[in-house]
Amino acid sequence: MSFRRALGTFDATMMVIGGIIGAGIFINPYLVAQRLSSGGLVLAAWVVGGAVAMAGALAFAELAALFPRAGGEYVYLREAFHPLVGFLFGWASLLMIQGGGLAAVAITFAEYALRLCGAPSASGTPLAVGALASLSLVNIVGVKPGSRLLNVLVVLKIAALSALIGGGLLLPRVAPPPAPPGAPPGGTGLAAFGAALIPILFSYGGWQNANVVSEEIRDSRRTLPTALVAGTAAVILVYVLVNVVYLGALGREGLASTATPAADAVRRLFGSQADRLIAAAIAVSTFGFLDLTLLAPTRISYAMAKDGLFFPALARLHPRFQTPVLAIAVQGAWAILLVLTGTFADLVDSVVFADWIFFGLTVAGLFVFRKRPPDTAKADAFHAPGYPVIPALFVGAAALVVWSAIRSNPFRSALGTALLAAGIPVYFFFARRPRIAES
Repeated sequence: MSFRRALGTFDATMMVIGGIIGAGIFINPYLVAQRLSSGGLVLAAWVVGGAVAMAGALAFAELAALFPRAGGEYVYLREAFHPLVGFLFGWASLLMIQGGGLAAVAITFAEYALRLCGAPSASGTPLAVGALASLSLVNIVGVKPGSRLLNVLVVLKIAALSALIGGGLLLPRVAPPPAPPGAPPGGTGLAAFGAALIPILFSYGGWQNANVVSEEIRDSRRTLPTALVAGTAAVILVYVLVNVVYLGALGREGLASTATPAADAVRRLFGSQADRLIAAAIAVSTFGFLDLTLLAPTRISYAMAKDGLFFPALARLHPRFQTPVLAIAVQGAWAILLVLTGTFADLVDSVVFADWIFFGLTVAGLFVFRKRPPDTAKADAFHAPGYPVIPALFVGAAALVVWSAIRSNPFRSALGTALLAAGIPVYFFFARRPRIAES
């Protein structure tokens, strides 16, 4: 049994946009403003971060054309280096990167949804669990229902950000408030610019989710490159314009002094009665992220199991819905457990640096495939422009993120390394087992 190719170019593009735009653009810009001394440098950093994201998207577009299979990064790392490297990515994705991310974002969704309804935030945990359970069921009954829901949510979050951008650019200009006392001065050197890129690159991450469902996209060799480039370009435009609005409404010093830049900007542009606009935007954005994460990355566990490197039941597709039911259920149940135990923050902090290790390794794999083309390569397939310079710059940016994560929190980075190392004996346990023939 194989996946149903039910997704088109629009679905894939919405997946790219939905995978990138989460809660980060509503919060992270204040961290960037703290690290740079002027609004011009802040905007320049977001443009540079967008260029890095586009370099990654172009590389992933070529990889998608080479390997139109479910699993995305897992497949590319397995083929470029060794099955162990691919397995460790899947291990980290299931237990920590996606599991912890789902739990953390579910809590964020619940907090803002309750704020939107005027309910007490104390009831957030049941709502977070309910959101994870309901979205797991939606994605179990088919990739198309999950994709349709995602499309609606992406359109809504783009509409909310467009309202913010339109208010900032078209309404009568509001003078930024005076610089608050004690506002961070920011820096101007290369080190300051590099530090500012860290939250920016985290905000731009997520374009790779569409690659994971390659087997469920119609004519994925052609569709995915178009979706990756178009979706990433749209997000770059939105992110830069949103930061123009933040800086215009708050000033560099004001932006650097608030942990809620979107809410503060909306109040200055539309008045205090518009607070619920941001609560609604963040609730919709985070709900969309939950839907996407239960739709796409669950195919990584499926691909690992299909290779005989994980529990065989995870590779079974539902006879009617043609979805990896158990893989979705396991990912959803693990995220619910993390919500209930409150341990997700420790997991996310411990392995966030690992995400960019695998980003860097995946794009580095492009150099391997250019020298040793796989059997699946086709002469008319998409080739990332600017090779080898653009992919090399991306790998360098990924190394900067990893180095900065280790430098800022060596204990959590060491714990993340230990959690990754724990996957090595698991890999060899499954690798040494006899393969079970596919039915």
